[in-house]
Amino acid sequence: MKETSNRTGRGLAVALTLCSLFMPAAAQTADEKIVELQKTVELLSGKLEALEARQNVDEGRFSVQEEQAADLSGRFTELQSAPALDTHFDKFRFGGYGELHANFTEGKGPDQIDLHRLVVYLGYEFTDWIQFHSEWEIEHGFVTDGAGGEFVIEQAYFDFLFSDLFNVRVGRVLTPLAITNKWHEPTLFNSVERPSFDRFIIPTTWSSDGIGIFGNLSDALSYEAYVVGGLNGSRFNAINGIRGGRIKESPSLHDPAVTGRIDYYPLAAGDSTQSLRLGLSGYFGGLDNGNNGKNPGINGDIGIYSADFQYSHGRFDLLGALAHTHVDGARKIGNGTAEEMFGWYLEGAYHWLPDSWKTGKLARSDAVVFLRYDDFDTQYRMPSGVARNPAGDRNEWTVGLAYWPTPGVVIKADYQIPDDATGDDLPHRINFGIGFTF
Repeated sequence: MKETSNRTGRGLAVALTLCSLFMPAAAQTADEKIVELQKTVELLSGKLEALEARQNVDEGRFSVQEEQAADLSGRFTELQSAPALDTHFDKFRFGGYGELHANFTEGKGPDQIDLHRLVVYLGYEFTDWIQFHSEWEIEHGFVTDGAGGEFVIEQAYFDFLFSDLFNVRVGRVLTPLAITNKWHEPTLFNSVERPSFDRFIIPTTWSSDGIGIFGNLSDALSYEAYVVGGLNGSRFNAINGIRGGRIKESPSLHDPAVTGRIDYYPLAAGDSTQSLRLGLSGYFGGLDNGNNGKNPGINGDIGIYSADFQYSHGRFDLLGALAHTHVDGARKIGNGTAEEMFGWYLEGAYHWLPDSWKTGKLARSDAVVFLRYDDFDTQYRMPSGVARNPAGDRNEWTVGLAYWPTPGVVIKADYQIPDDATGDDLPHRINFGIGFTF
């Protein structure tokens, strides 16, 4: 390009010079022509230098543009090789559940409406073998210091998936005891409130922080086992049993515990019209644990043994659980803490909705009528010389209905008849609720 411009400039100078030579002689003398030609040559030389300078600038700009284009091309290549935005979000998992209750108590007891819990599930799949799971829960619709509801991280753990047989779990997990503490979404149980057994004997929801293993030993047998932070024995008492001993913030590891369960499905490869699950679980550890490592100085141990089952055949369901708790050091704990606590419940349900009703928008609907009996005693056996509190020996009948217009939504109503060893006439309760999962 530079050589072409030089040739153009020289051609222009020669053309102008020839034109000047053929101008009429009368108009100019020879000396005047020479002077004029010199001026013309000088002018053309200046223009030629300007053209060459401009050409150099253009070439410089072109070089810069080439560099910029190369840089942009590299960035575009990087963007093409980076994970797409929608692929990144595909690794997230979202869900949740919640329940709204209306509770009415006979006589002078409290009547209330309660946004009992709202839980958001958040998970992320880092790879096909490293996954994160969490549940973020708000209870009773409002949180205050020392009273009212609560905001709690119910679960937050990593799964490292190595094989169907052996995997590792680290973080905050559900203590694997009984039924409801493991499977506590409101669409999975029939009553408005959870069974009282799962409040006073197995304190649902009960989370523990630690590390463990889980997997399937066969198609019919699964297991999980953990080493976790222990309970605060100083918070046990006569009526609520071990419930107050859960540590929800920063559990101490001074007296850790071990916990685990196995589940057996004997009909896994059998008749599809029926199913059966049998579970055994346990929890064993020390009691000198406190929040933020502030241990209460309790010298004692706890052992919990539990069994549960779930059976379905056609339209009928039957399920139940029992647990026995032994507290070593109950006398030193005080607060009316028992050496032994025991409880169980049994529930039967019948799916009564006719198949002819399951059409259109209600094609996946279901409905059950159920009856449950809870028997639980947080004063089952006391240290010698310590009197039993008869209010800790309780039982309860619950009868009700549950209707699922679709599997993710359930509408419930039940009637509860409680009793205890005090001989007092305890008020009956009527409960209504709606639960959901997504």
